[in-house]
Order: sequence, then structure tokens, then C-alpha cells
Amino acid sequence: MKIAFATTDGTNVDEHFGRSGRFAIYELTLDGYRFVEMRRFAEARDTEIERTKGMGRVHDEKVEGKADRLADCRIVYLTEIGGPSAARLIRKGVMPIRVKEVVSIEESLAKLFETVKTSPPPWLKKAVSEQ
Repeated sequence: MKIAFATTDGTNVDEHFGRSGRFAIYELTLDGYRFVEMRRFAEARDTEIERTKGMGRVHDEKVEGKADRLADCRIVYLTEIGGPSAARLIRKGVMPIRVKEVVSIEESLAKLFETVKTSPPPWLKKAVSEQ
């Protein structure tokens, strides 16, 4: 299954969903994990999302487009996400996971892999087995 990480540096989970200009995408299997690609939405911060905040439908369409481009991932790690954006991801079968503080992507992957190998919750077990 694919996992996305909102990142500014490609190393840490350190960005808000809407602001994130890039997401590091990894593939996780029962055998391990590997880097797949860096999905870019902007060179730095996603100013298109920020600029349209409060503009109703225009903003919603921008956020929906970002959610669509991440719909092949089963999990998205991030520092913050608004309720409507989280609901969009969940409707697409993507689980947003909010980290309380900046954490390395490697550490997040190692913990997730250990959970998958030992005692995954039902939704995670299903996501991994669908691969």
C-alpha cells in the first residue's frame, strides 16, 4: 500500500495538509517499505490552497484536487488537517494521521511497519492485504 508524508524537506513529517507543496510517497508491504516518488503540488508551500482559503467553492475544488492526487495512498501523515479536508480523504479511503510534533519519515515508516507485522487494526490489515 502507498503511504504519503506531508514534508518540506523530504525527510520529516512537518507540514499541514493544505499548505504542503509536496508529499513523499512510499510503498509498504509485508516485506518492508521503499521510496516511490515525491509528488509536487508546488515548489514550496501550496499557495494556491492558501490563497483561496475562505473563497468557498474555489477553495474546495483546489483541496479536492489535492485529495484526488493522493487517492491511491491508504495513509497520509501530516502535522495538521482541517475537518473538511480530512473528510474528503476518508471518503476516498485515505486515512489521515496527524503527528503531534515533527517526526522523521523513516521513524514513522518503521513504527507503521512494526504495527503491520505485529498487531494491525482491522482497517490497516485490510489495506495491506489488498496489495
